[in-house]
Amino acid sequence: MTIKPLADRVLLKSVEAEETTKSGIILAASAQEKPEMSEVVAVGPGTEKDPMTVKAGDKVIISKYSGTEVKIDGVEYTITSVKDILAVVE
Repeated sequence: MTIKPLADRVLLKSVEAEETTKSGIILAASAQEKPEMSEVVAVGPGTEKDPMTVKAGDKVIISKYSGTEVKIDGVEYTITSVKDILAVVE
């Protein structure tokens, strides 16, 4: 199944959360925070007011509680507005 975002929407896939801390402590799944870094899977065409500033493959940081979560073929995605993207990670 293919998902094609409309207007200024972006389809994101979460980057896996860290399972260990920098000091080597292993975190239980319940202790891991929801990742705020995601990978752009697909983008809409943008609008005149909100042009598209990211492309598929970019790694981005999004607002913590933004977007709508969907699950397709067992994979979790988030669909959000380009306005909810805070930064591109290079």
